[in-house]
Amino acid sequence: VQLQASGGGLVQTGGSLKLSCATSRRTASNNAVGWFRQAPGKEREFVAHISWRGGGTSYADSVKGRFTISRDNAKNTVYLQMNSLNVEDTAVYYCAIARSSYGSTDAKMYQYWGQGTQVTVSS
Repeated sequence: VQLQASGGGLVQTGGSLKLSCATSRRTASNNAVGWFRQAPGKEREFVAHISWRGGGTSYADSVKGRFTISRDNAKNTVYLQMNSLNVEDTAVYYCAIARSSYGSTDAKMYQYWGQGTQVTVSS
């Protein structure tokens, strides 16, 4: 199982970043993929998910309208475009493969996790 998250970094408030999650084809061919984040001292929280084939998406209320999840099946990669970032978005962002083709906001419904990429938003 291979998941590689990348694209994090330091950005100012109002800026943008695009995260990538490269997955192995066999692992993710029929499964939804999600993004979660964890800030220091806080629990891991759902950010967004996308079904692998249908492209159905869902977002946390806190990021709706600012973040966009997408996928490129040819590259076996899922993206998270993050715009209008604010300091509350500072966290380690993780991508994960769901147990089914349908995504979930519950982290327990994901079976494989990437190593995480740090996103820091400065004021």
